[in-house]
Amino acid sequence: MSFDIETSAGFLLAKAHQCLFARFRDLLAPHGITPQQFALLGFLWKQDSLSQIELSKKTEVDRTTLSGLVDRLEKLGLVTRLPHPNDRRACLVTLTTKGREAERILTPLALSVRKQFSKGLAPGEYEQLCRLLNRLRGVSYD
Repeated sequence: MSFDIETSAGFLLAKAHQCLFARFRDLLAPHGITPQQFALLGFLWKQDSLSQIELSKKTEVDRTTLSGLVDRLEKLGLVTRLPHPNDRRACLVTLTTKGREAERILTPLALSVRKQFSKGLAPGEYEQLCRLLNRLRGVSYD
């Protein structure tokens, strides 16, 4: 039995990720934001004022890495940490005005990368790909 690496889902996913990541990183660089920081902001744009534990679960990023991302976003003036009203040991990561305004500037960049990435796909295939990837992750939104 032979194994063809070039048709392996893992290889193909890794290469697709590298391509998307590089394009997105280059578009975000002039704004001083990384794709990881954008992802964190994206979750906060959906639901502001989350604890770091909640953000860690939603982003599937370990707490130590997440803390560093929040630190950098805080230094950029995009988020702030506020005391958690129900847990003295925790804080809420909250968007600043600048962080909320960044959505208007950065979201079109993400949408342009998505459009560029999916230009070779037939209508509906991008959404199908996302559903399949979520199923592989054990997540279903259907």
